[in-house]
Amino acid sequence: MLTIDFKRLNIKAGDRLLDLGCGEGRHCINAAIAHTDIQVVGVDLSHKNLTVARSRLNDFDTEFGSTARQNPMTLCLANGLQLPFNDNSFDHIICSEVLEHVPDYHAMLGEIDRLLKPSGVLAISVPRAWPEKICWWLSAAYHQVEGGHIRIFKAAALHNDVRHFGFKRYARHWAHALHVPFWWLKCLFWQKRDSHPLVQTYHKFLVWDLMKKPWLTQTLDALLNPVMGKSIVMYFKRDTSS
Repeated sequence: MLTIDFKRLNIKAGDRLLDLGCGEGRHCINAAIAHTDIQVVGVDLSHKNLTVARSRLNDFDTEFGSTARQNPMTLCLANGLQLPFNDNSFDHIICSEVLEHVPDYHAMLGEIDRLLKPSGVLAISVPRAWPEKICWWLSAAYHQVEGGHIRIFKAAALHNDVRHFGFKRYARHWAHALHVPFWWLKCLFWQKRDSHPLVQTYHKFLVWDLMKKPWLTQTLDALLNPVMGKSIVMYFKRDTSS
């Protein structure tokens, strides 16, 4: 399930892309598969997540072969506030559903600013405020678990934070409207969570939608995203107007 729209990144042959807080690899693996002529680096603080990401990439290579990719994907265990890369070393940086977990997210934005080339592109996504507030209201445990969300972002405030580092937004959209009821159900039945029949049924629906991509649900998701998309996604370039 991709939150970032790669078509908006203007990826070119030879580019270097960083997936910061890559988790289990959904974006960095997709980038490595869809753009075989770029260098992809995934960074996460969790060794478990990186192990899953490597396993998933290996599964793909086993089934389809990896000979098309000119550069192997690199996975790196590192703290997002102190990244082991040189200044101006990436053409694209993705930071998807990460900043809501980070206590000092301004410091992470500073690292992004350091690493991104002057001509680079930054894509950031965070949970949308009002669906997230309902999750917090339905279950305190939802945002109190280890590694959980520690803040609710207002899109305008985050936009201003990124602008402070000299970036200008050039695109914005919302994503995953059909996933909002799933998380509300999980929060409502938090004690049983994944074992509750309603949660299991809705999860099966989401998996079916992801795999089959039927016209009806894809259209419904697109129509609902501006109203109740779970994630707000913003794309930035350096502001060269001043």
